[in-house]
Amino acid sequence: MAELDADLDRIIPSSVLPPFWAKLVVGFVSLLCFARSYDGDFVFDDSEAIINNKDLRAETPLGDLWHHDFWGSRLSSNTSHKSYRPLTVLTFRINYYLSGGFHPMSFHVINILLHGGISVLMVDVFSVLLGGLQYTSRGRRLNLAPRSSLLAALLFATHPVHTECVAGVVGRADLLGALFFLLSFLGYCKAFRETGNKEGTHSTFWVLLSILLGTVAMLCKEQGITVLGLNAVFDILVIGKLNVLEMVQKVLHKDRSLENIGMLRNGGLLFRMTLLASGGAGVLYMRWKIMGTGPPAFTEVDNPASFADSMLVRAINYNYYYSLNAWLLLCPWWLCFDWSMGCVPLIKSAGDWRVTAPAALWLCLIGLICRALCSEDNHKRRILTLGLGFLIIPFLPASNLFFRVGFVVAERVLYLPSAGFCMLLTFGFGALSKHTKKKKLIAGVVLGILFINILRCMIRSGEWRNEEELFRSALSVCPLNAKVHYNVGKNLADKGHQTAAVRYYRLNPKYVHAMNNLGNILKERNELQEAEELLSLAVQIQPDFAAAWMNLGIVQNSLKRFEAAEQSYRTAIKHRRKYPDCYYNLGRLYADLNRHVDALNAWRNTTVLKPEHSLAWNNMIILLDNTGNLAQAEAVGREALELIPNDHSLMFSLANVLGKSQKYKESEALFLKAIKAHPNAASYHGNLAVLYHRWGHLSLAKKHYEISLQLDPTASGTKENYGLLRRKLEQMQKKDV
Repeated sequence: MAELDADLDRIIPSSVLPPFWAKLVVGFVSLLCFARSYDGDFVFDDSEAIINNKDLRAETPLGDLWHHDFWGSRLSSNTSHKSYRPLTVLTFRINYYLSGGFHPMSFHVINILLHGGISVLMVDVFSVLLGGLQYTSRGRRLNLAPRSSLLAALLFATHPVHTECVAGVVGRADLLGALFFLLSFLGYCKAFRETGNKEGTHSTFWVLLSILLGTVAMLCKEQGITVLGLNAVFDILVIGKLNVLEMVQKVLHKDRSLENIGMLRNGGLLFRMTLLASGGAGVLYMRWKIMGTGPPAFTEVDNPASFADSMLVRAINYNYYYSLNAWLLLCPWWLCFDWSMGCVPLIKSAGDWRVTAPAALWLCLIGLICRALCSEDNHKRRILTLGLGFLIIPFLPASNLFFRVGFVVAERVLYLPSAGFCMLLTFGFGALSKHTKKKKLIAGVVLGILFINILRCMIRSGEWRNEEELFRSALSVCPLNAKVHYNVGKNLADKGHQTAAVRYYRLNPKYVHAMNNLGNILKERNELQEAEELLSLAVQIQPDFAAAWMNLGIVQNSLKRFEAAEQSYRTAIKHRRKYPDCYYNLGRLYADLNRHVDALNAWRNTTVLKPEHSLAWNNMIILLDNTGNLAQAEAVGREALELIPNDHSLMFSLANVLGKSQKYKESEALFLKAIKAHPNAASYHGNLAVLYHRWGHLSLAKKHYEISLQLDPTASGTKENYGLLRRKLEQMQKKDV
């Protein structure tokens, strides 16, 4: 049994040490922590990645998933985030198909189960990292650290920083990436199962399978490829038994015995390193080729430190971000769904007290590295090095060291690095237990941490159940975050509380999305001048903001500034070529200017891009009807109903056209079908009455005129037609008399 396990003897009871029970406890606790989120809504990024993502729908070919990013945009697009996770999107699509639509419960349940499975796998992973790799003669791996692996797995399963990954459906990318990351690592360990760790021997099949699983992890989340780095570190330290300090000393002293170091003579190790390096390089090259147009373009508000002119300012702030991530692992009480947009102000001078945070972080890291390198205890040296490796290596893609990332701090990227933290924390508890006689006190501290973590997970899972609670929970953590105020405002606006929403939007004078939404509210309130000023400023700040250009065009159209409105619409389409709503509004502008052909072309573009755009189809039918093109109007109406067969407004418009063409029977059938779908529409009854009036079915005409006037007594046209019908009926009665 490992030395660390002996130190934890009084902390972890022996009754839960058998592997089955250990995994059962870890699995149960992991599910308990996040079970509260099982019936939550789709929140925050879920709407874009799931609800608005066409890749989840059956009509999108499966092959498109390999050419689109995580959000459903083409990777070749300049606006793509380049987040290439086709296997995660595939699981969303399967989820959507099996649940019969966008039912969030099934999506949440899968996430919770994935976290439970990963936590159980962590028992095996930690047993290797903490106890070493050793197999029986029958090829069964021995768990040499049952206590420490159980404790580390429990700390991982209950860590509150995982809430975003588990309770937010979008976090499935991190969960799947972590799952295949761990399977890749365990597969790499199996490469030495039948060799008994003999020098230079291994199973090439398992090494190649490990690389394949690492590739699968990367296709779920980009972080997954870093498992190849962890496998290499594990191989060198555990299988190759390299003493880094000894090697460095020999290099510095030019010791000739360096040539005799086993690792350098180990052809098997060099072969495995070559496989890992070439496999990783090949996968990364393919990933870069698929990305197409280079790295994504982020804005300053996403990651302000990366836009700082001074390299020193960038370095200080990056290190401050690292310290914030470390603090979230150490004290995960202040959690926020978004840390950008002013949440973490830039450090611009050495006099800022926050520079002490990165200094403290590096003091701790240097201390751990020194212990890892200088310890004479091989077991301690291995645990500290592997713990630091698991903490740092999966975090590297989010570190800004190799490329700019689109966030300041993101709790989701800590899912895998937290395993390294839990490993180091377990080692710390073991060391503390070894040097003190108060074992019960340490056991109480451990139980207290686990209990507090479980409680915090439950509270935080509740906050992730709906957007209102999630956004409001962020106000106390990041009161300077423009995106937090924007999302609170948007949530209020969606519920109809526009006055309250305006107050939150005005807190963000330079956040373009808040300006765009505020401009829309002002437009609806007919405060057009201020709306135009806000939207004009928004497109100045972000010239490629297509939605703001379109909304600016709508406001300018309302102000009768038609040329400026047309230019705004055209600019929006230039920045987003496939923009059906913008083509629709451009068509409305042309209709107002009596440019009928241009209007029809714009609406036709709308329906090509979005065949279910009912308003565009309706406007085409009505315009053709009003201009006397009844045959063309009828053809368009029939085409529209084939695509959207249950749209009552289309039935109504086509029924009007058929009535004018004296196709009374077919027109009547469509009117009745529209009324059945929407029985309280006064105009439907009124126009059906007009049809009966023309057709000569006067009693039916009278009936529907009366129903229409009951629903809308102010309809002057219906009143007039009803009056004409009554006079005609009176004349007929007199004639009969």
